[in-house]
Amino acid sequence: MRDDPAVIALVARARDGDHGAWDEIIDRYAPLVWFICQRYRLSRADIDDIGQTVWLLLVEQLGNLRQPAALPGWLATTTQRECLRVVRAASRYDHAELPEASQASADQPPEMVEQQILAAELNAAVRAAFAGLPDHCRRLLSMLISDPPLPYAEISAALSIRVGSIGPQRARCLNRLRRSPSLAAYCDTPSGQDESASGGQKMGGRRGA
Repeated sequence: MRDDPAVIALVARARDGDHGAWDEIIDRYAPLVWFICQRYRLSRADIDDIGQTVWLLLVEQLGNLRQPAALPGWLATTTQRECLRVVRAASRYDHAELPEASQASADQPPEMVEQQILAAELNAAVRAAFAGLPDHCRRLLSMLISDPPLPYAEISAALSIRVGSIGPQRARCLNRLRRSPSLAAYCDTPSGQDESASGGQKMGGRRGA
């Protein structure tokens, strides 16, 4: 990750005043900032404030980065520190009561930062793919993964579809989700493996008609 030429080039362009590069940095790493903030159980207002602070700090410090490819790690570390600052200022926890993730060293190893980035990017990709589904697919999948789970009979009545059609429609919707351009980079299921079927088992196959 530290030698990623794409990140190095992006930082170089941003340092040169390329506004498009700044937009790319925010688009690429905003999910990482959001992902880290969510671990601290902050309010939406706090998360928005932290995000603004992190990007302002980046504007000030980008020229001081010794290793441009370390940008993701810098963002992760800065976001964590801002989250801790907000939590402590609000006196929600003392240090001993902070969530376990909050007590971790701010200087995380590159491998951990990379895992956080991948998880955040995948989360954002799933949300984007879900938003691109037809309305009936979004409603059906939302009901199938609700907590507590809804009985098929209730889903059938709410969506005006036969109970026996729920399974096949679920499989088609999951297949559309899998084929979304937003998830293309994450879907590497070997040919012949029915990914939609396996997803269906998680999202509703556990309940009989």
